[in-house]
Amino acid sequence: MNKLVVGNLVHRPLRSLISALAIAIEVIMILSISAILMGKLNGFKDRQNGIGMDMFVRPSTTNNFIGMSAAGASIKVADVLAKIPHVVVSAPVNIQITNSFDNIYGIDFKTYNDLLPFQFISGGPFQGPDDIILDDYAGEGKKPGDSIKLLDHTFRISGIVVHGKGGRKFIPIETMGALTGTEGKASAFYLKTEDYPKYVDDVKKAILATPGMGQYSVVTTDEYLSSMTPARLPAFNIALRVVVGIALVIGFLVIFQSMYTAVMERTREIGILKSMGASRSYIVALVLRETGLIAAVGIALGIASSYALSAALEAKFPTLDFVINLPWVWRAIAIAFVGALLGALYPAFKAASKDPIDALAYE
Repeated sequence: MNKLVVGNLVHRPLRSLISALAIAIEVIMILSISAILMGKLNGFKDRQNGIGMDMFVRPSTTNNFIGMSAAGASIKVADVLAKIPHVVVSAPVNIQITNSFDNIYGIDFKTYNDLLPFQFISGGPFQGPDDIILDDYAGEGKKPGDSIKLLDHTFRISGIVVHGKGGRKFIPIETMGALTGTEGKASAFYLKTEDYPKYVDDVKKAILATPGMGQYSVVTTDEYLSSMTPARLPAFNIALRVVVGIALVIGFLVIFQSMYTAVMERTREIGILKSMGASRSYIVALVLRETGLIAAVGIALGIASSYALSAALEAKFPTLDFVINLPWVWRAIAIAFVGALLGALYPAFKAASKDPIDALAYE
C-alpha cells in the first residue's frame, strides 16, 4: 500500500505540491500569529521585570496594559506612598501609547533610577525638560546630542541605555504631562520595599488603610505579571482562535478539493482495486494515507519556514518580539494534521462506496 500511496502522489506532482504548500501556509499562519501575540506578551513581562520594582500600585480603573488607560492618579500619591513604613522607593510613571503603538515612559529620573539603575551605554540622565533617554534598540544609529521627534515635540537625546527597563523611550514626567494634557498625573506607581518580600502584606494593608487609597490596586510584581496571561486577556484568545479557525478552514478546503478531484480522476483505478478484492476499509486507508503523507510534508515545510521567518525578522526587527512558542508548534501540528484528515474523509468514503462494475465502465 505504501508504494501505491507514493506512486499516486508522484504521478500528480503539481497537485501534491500545492496541497503540501497549503498545509504549510496553514502552519505558518498559526505559528506566526501565536509568535507575535505571545512574543509581545512575554516581551512586555520581561521588560516589566527589568524595572526593579517589588510592588505595583495603580488606580482600580487602569487596565493591565497601563498606557492604554488615561493617567488618572495624582503624582502627589508618590509622596504619600513614600511615607508608608518599609517603602524604600516610590516612583511615579506616566505611560502613554502613541498611534503607532509606541510605549513612552514619563518618569521622575531619580526615583525610577533608584528602583534599578539604568545602565548607560553613552550619555547620561536628563539635563532639561526636552531631553529623552532611549534604549539601545530605539537608539540604534543615534548618539547623545541628536534630535528625535516624538509626540509632535522635538527632543534631544541625553543618553542611550541597555534595553529591558520597562520602556524603550523615557522623558521627564512633567514634560509628558504637558504634552498629553495630563499635568500632575501618573498612570501607576512602582515601589521598592525593605527586605522584600518580608513586609509585603504590611505595606499592602498600610496603603489600603491610607485615606483616599482604598480604591487602589496594590499587587506584587509577581502577582501583576502572573495576571498577564492569554487566559486573562480575552482579546488575545479571540485573535488566536480567529486565525487558527481561518487556517483550519484553508487546510480543510484545499485537502478536500485535492482529494475529491483525485478520487474522481482515479475512478477506474479504484474499480480495479475493488475487483481484485480491495475492501472498503482498504480504499479509505489508501486515501487517508495519501493525505497523511501530504500533511506531514506540508507541516515540516511550514515549521521550517516559520523558524526561518523568525530568524529573518529577529535580524531585521529586533524589537518585534517574534518568538515561536514550542507548545504552539505541537498545536499547529495537531490542528493541521486533523484538519487534513477531516478534509479527506468524504472523498475517502466516496471512493470506498463506488461500485466496482460502474467504476470499471467509467470513461
